[in-house]
Amino acid sequence: MTGSARAEFTVCNQTLDVVNLSVGQDVGGTFQTDGWWTVGANQCVDVIREELSNRYVYVYATDVFGHAILEGSTGMCVEKRRFTIRGVDDCWQRGHILARFLEVDTLEQIRWTFFLTGRDP
Repeated sequence: MTGSARAEFTVCNQTLDVVNLSVGQDVGGTFQTDGWWTVGANQCVDVIREELSNRYVYVYATDVFGHAILEGSTGMCVEKRRFTIRGVDDCWQRGHILARFLEVDTLEQIRWTFFLTGRDP
């Protein structure tokens, strides 16, 4: 197949604010978090570029001041600067920051778009 690659997990920011976005997923049997993507108001970003192999993807977003604007109940690790972190246990002990990610059920689809609409999912 030729042509441009399609995004497989896209987050669209439908708020009026710029947000910083982090994503977590199972990679090879270990949870991994990646961040940050800066997403302008009414813009979208492709955060996972291959077909989804996990039913659940985890999303965490902050405003430009670092305050959470989208969070859930799943604890995962983040950093203040760009990062890739393997594992979600003992964030503080490993020198990371514990954040509460929102679990997004992709219904086992291979492509999914998540719409960030404000403080409530």
